Amino acid sequence: MPVLSPEAPPPSGGYSQGIVVGELLFLAGQGPYDSSGGRVGSSVADQVRQVLENLDAVARAAGGSLQNAVRVGMYLSDLAHFDEMDAEYRRFFSEPMPARTTIQSDLVGFDVEGDAVVWLGA
Repeated sequence: MPVLSPEAPPPSGGYSQGIVVGELLFLAGQGPYDSSGGRVGSSVADQVRQVLENLDAVARAAGGSLQNAVRVGMYLSDLAHFDEMDAEYRRFFSEPMPARTTIQSDLVGFDVEGDAVVWLGA
């Protein structure tokens, strides 16, 4: 079942913001953009905050919460941003932290993107 949240930026291509399969919600990558598609945040921390808020908006549209993420992927334009990303990420999540992968990616025009898998059974 596809999920769409008006509180997150609309898809910019041929994909769904999220797909529910059983008790799992698979969230597509979100960048640091507001619901109208405008770029948000000059710092990496600001961008991380917007990315996580966007992911949470889609999770809420599916009846869940990003707080129930079991896996998160964070994509950075440069791994030199890791510590700033990690600090903001830790402010958002509480223990137990979701499993996470952080990858340097060829992002253009922004520094952070994130995706997630959320358990909806809570």
